[in-house]
Amino acid sequence: MKKGETALDGLLVVELGTRIGVGVCGSLLAQLGATVVCVEAEARVPFAGKSRYRPLLAAGKLSLVPDASERRDRDLVARLIAQSGVVLCSSDIDAAAFAAPKGTSDGPVVCDITAYGATGPLAGKADTDLQIEAASGIIDTTGMADGPPAAIGLPLLEFLTGIYAAAAAIAALRVKRLGGAAQGIDMALYDCAFASLASFLPPVLKSEPSEVRRLGNCHPMAAPWNVYSARDGWVLICTVSDEQWRRLCGVIARPELASAPGYARLADRVARRADTDAVVEAWVGRHAVADCVVRLGAANIACGPIATIEDFPREPNLEHRSMIRQLFDPVAARNVYVPGSPLRMSVTPARNAARLSNPDEDRAAVRRLADIARPPSAHNRIAAGPRSLPLQGVRVIEIGHYTTAPLAARLMASLGAEVVKIEPPQGEPTRAMPPMQNGQSYYFTLTNAGKKSLALDLDTQSGAKILKRLIETSDVLIENLKPGALAARGFATAAIGRINPRLVYCAVSGFGANSLYPSRPAFDTVIQAMSGIMDIVRAEGIPVKTGISSADLAGAEMALVAVLGALEYRDRTGRGQTIDLSMQDITAWLTQTAWNGEKEAQPRSTLLLCRDGYIVLPELDARFLRVSETPGRGEGAVKAQASREELAAELSSRGIAAAPVLSVREMIALPQTSERGLWLTVAHEGLTWPLLRSPLRLLGTPPAVKEPTASPGHDGPAILAAIGIENGGST
Repeated sequence: MKKGETALDGLLVVELGTRIGVGVCGSLLAQLGATVVCVEAEARVPFAGKSRYRPLLAAGKLSLVPDASERRDRDLVARLIAQSGVVLCSSDIDAAAFAAPKGTSDGPVVCDITAYGATGPLAGKADTDLQIEAASGIIDTTGMADGPPAAIGLPLLEFLTGIYAAAAAIAALRVKRLGGAAQGIDMALYDCAFASLASFLPPVLKSEPSEVRRLGNCHPMAAPWNVYSARDGWVLICTVSDEQWRRLCGVIARPELASAPGYARLADRVARRADTDAVVEAWVGRHAVADCVVRLGAANIACGPIATIEDFPREPNLEHRSMIRQLFDPVAARNVYVPGSPLRMSVTPARNAARLSNPDEDRAAVRRLADIARPPSAHNRIAAGPRSLPLQGVRVIEIGHYTTAPLAARLMASLGAEVVKIEPPQGEPTRAMPPMQNGQSYYFTLTNAGKKSLALDLDTQSGAKILKRLIETSDVLIENLKPGALAARGFATAAIGRINPRLVYCAVSGFGANSLYPSRPAFDTVIQAMSGIMDIVRAEGIPVKTGISSADLAGAEMALVAVLGALEYRDRTGRGQTIDLSMQDITAWLTQTAWNGEKEAQPRSTLLLCRDGYIVLPELDARFLRVSETPGRGEGAVKAQASREELAAELSSRGIAAAPVLSVREMIALPQTSERGLWLTVAHEGLTWPLLRSPLRLLGTPPAVKEPTASPGHDGPAILAAIGIENGGST
């Protein structure tokens, strides 16, 4: 790849922290073209887990294992930091190992990834991913509805936080490049956990008395949406609208249910979920998995089988898209499977790792980096100036539905972009998802705050004409339609590039534009199934999705990272580009710590039942416990009838990393949640709405949380006037 042809050309990143999230963030910045030096501590913190997954998280980086007693090594690290644009650290677990630089206006961007952030009563507490899963309600929302909660078995929060951190780092660099000062970034796994619960938050923030509980493989706001047992395996089926239900009724030969009382409306099907599932199960049970997938796919119903992880996720489309690669690990002296980059960018293709880092070989290269004076680059230029939001002056067109593109665009809006949400005249489908207020869904409001609404029928000549004018006058177009949907309306990728060569066009789909499944619809649960996550998370042998929408969330976050990187290149060269993101690629990338035979060796956890719920603790520690029905009997006995807080405190006093499993409602009530200001209420047009704050904590230019998006098409006249169109007529 030629010099200058990467999104983050010339950027030096120093990776100090041992949290997995730090490694994830560094990996994404390396894929976008940064030179990343991973400074590795000699004494690893066991629960951080990064040393265990080093071959994966250090791929594509240079590695340095300094001798803390050697002054020349200390000086080498100091010189690297002084020349870097970004420093990544995890101060809650690495304070004794590394001295991360303090954030200054003329130094590098310092991104600190910790468990709880720098503020609040839990600041500095070095909890694990597992403990934060418990404290945030994520464990409580994962598992079967009639069974105990389930831990995920992957460092999922570390990955989600690391992706967010990469976006925050690029946004902070953009502020600096455009005339602002360097700033610190305060990334917390706890904040990202809260942000990931958006589909569970509406009834809690609405103050409904009912408790939010796990639903197995169901969706809290849609039905039918579940795993069903076929003759030879499991099949996922997902529907979210009345139209999809009508098509499904045709496939299962029950057309009368399409309009039957109790089934015709989405809210009714959610209310009688068990009856709806029984109807679908009766049909699925008579067919083989492949037959179900073919029949449902022909009716455009989202569905899919469960992909297994055996050294890597066994799924044909992942191999078709070259997501499975092999590299030699010099430390283990064997070949290992590593994922390809999920960032598919047409002009600045993400840099796949050509080798795994080797501290013995890399030292000389690292020394040269520190010794050679680096010319000021766009990423290191320092200038005093106003601190405007990173995307101020950027116009984003969103043609999104449900979660992925809408969430990515909402995050862009919080970073200062003007986001124009194009909806069909009747509005985006999630506007009708219960619970609602004054005819608008709380979930839609949480996912779409801060945008302008433009109602367009893209199948009409006038609608296409307005979209063309918007493309001409915008910086970013993001959509999550099925591949080919825009091309069928006259907006193929090449045509969009001709309309506006500077445009960054990001298309997010279930399986990618170049896919074995070009017409298959996909929702979060289907992607979790076909990427390997549900092979890891099981309840009594049944594949189970994570309670949070992992595929949707990771897809939205990765879209934000890709768009920010593409804007850096566009501003430097004037060239836009196309981004093809596959949610399956991205979700499989999340499972990489379970590859190479590590699936069964994942850190396990044990749940202990208390009188008021569960606590979770690592299985390694659980082997040394003996649960007694009679409190206090026997050496090492624990009090099975104790409360969660009592038992967790007792185990913690023994050095065991235990944590109470809290519900979403209990997390809302925690002082840490209010101290971090993770949500707020705003008054809008006579109503009060809850909104979520962005988890991207840029300390100098904090993201702005704006008002809810208004009714469909509310902002149409102002938008059309701004782009030179009046009443849908000519320019």
